[in-house]
Amino acid sequence: MTTFDFGNGPVPAHQHANGGGWVADTASVADSAYIGPDARVFDNARVSGNVQVFGNAVVYGNAWVSDNAWVSDNAQIYGDALVFDNAQIYGNAQVSGNAVVSGDAWVSDNAWVHGDSQVSDNARVSGDAWVYGNDTVFGDARVYE
Repeated sequence: MTTFDFGNGPVPAHQHANGGGWVADTASVADSAYIGPDARVFDNARVSGNVQVFGNAVVYGNAWVSDNAWVSDNAQIYGDALVFDNAQIYGNAQVSGNAVVSGDAWVSDNAWVHGDSQVSDNARVSGDAWVYGNDTVFGDARVYE
């Protein structure tokens, strides 16, 4: 059995055939997804469709990333977060809790989308901005701090 330490001790894991990134055996990653060599998917996370996870990005907890979404750089998707459609999460951005990022939305830099918040359509959340609670950012809105 092959193991990998995602930060809390070694767990059964394997390297994804498309990209070579580490995936815990408890996580679910589609063959069509790309998991870059330094990216990680663990816990009960799910990655499906044509998702690309690369750089030092991590997807964990019960998070689900699907469709054509990108997660890159040092971004983190965790908790019960959902990222789908053509959404892009990058930089040091975090999407967590029950947050949903969808459509062509981008979350970047040091931004944090948390709680039951939603970011959708062509919205952009960047800089040091926080979107949390029940906040909704949609359309062509820009949130930057």
